[in-house]
Amino acid sequence: MTEPYLTPRDVTEHEIEVKRSRFVCALAPASHEEEARAFVAGRRERHADASHNCSAYVIGGDRRLRKADDDGEPGGTAGTPMLETLLRRGTGDVVAVVTRYFGGVKLGAGGLVRAYGSAVGKTLEVASLVEMVPARLVTVTVDHVRAGRLENDLRASPYEVREVAYGAEVGFRVAVRETDLEGFPGWVAALTAGGATVRAGERVYLPGV
Repeated sequence: MTEPYLTPRDVTEHEIEVKRSRFVCALAPASHEEEARAFVAGRRERHADASHNCSAYVIGGDRRLRKADDDGEPGGTAGTPMLETLLRRGTGDVVAVVTRYFGGVKLGAGGLVRAYGSAVGKTLEVASLVEMVPARLVTVTVDHVRAGRLENDLRASPYEVREVAYGAEVGFRVAVRETDLEGFPGWVAALTAGGATVRAGERVYLPGV
């Protein structure tokens, strides 16, 4: 079973100071790379007068898409420790931008690594994080006679109705947490007197309950 991950509920900003340099970290949820890039661009525009706007993001439930940018800091001293902190804390679908206002004292490579990693870590500590758990998109197909009751019960249940398609039969696309997958077909069968077909599809993620 795929592991859950944490994602920010909304944008969180937190600032630390290291040897007179200000490090302003902003975290945001991002389920697609385009969202992450747009957030980074917005922060760079907002803090165009800063010394650096370094970034890192982790996209996807499998956290396979990972990007880091040092934005002019020595290679591997900013974006990489930011990314490592995001991964170590078990986050996904997240983007972080750390804006540095240089305070006149050079920190050295080790100091920069610690400062950028700490800026992200401290912001994660104050952010509101949501646990996202693995689920499956399940297609439920039923005749029109049984569809009305099934839809009402689905919408009143913990299952998330993503789509309803009407044709010769009615098809529901329902997000079902993997922990509930085993019992879901039986639940549907009881409501439809065994008159529905249930087929599990692609993996998605839902907030934990």
